[in-house]
Amino acid sequence: MPDHGRIEGAAKNLGGKAKELAGKITGDEKLKAEGKADQIEGKVQNAVGGVKDALRDKN
Repeated sequence: MPDHGRIEGAAKNLGGKAKELAGKITGDEKLKAEGKADQIEGKVQNAVGGVKDALRDKN
């Protein structure tokens, strides 16, 4: 079973993409920037979860 962080990270990444797109459509640069930041945070969270999965699988 994948680490909970990986699932949350993937969801945050997708939410960030949607937020970025909404910002592009509406011309809201702040919303667009928040979306990009959410995507980065989601990718990091997903990567950390991947490391946890790898460590758990080794044990």
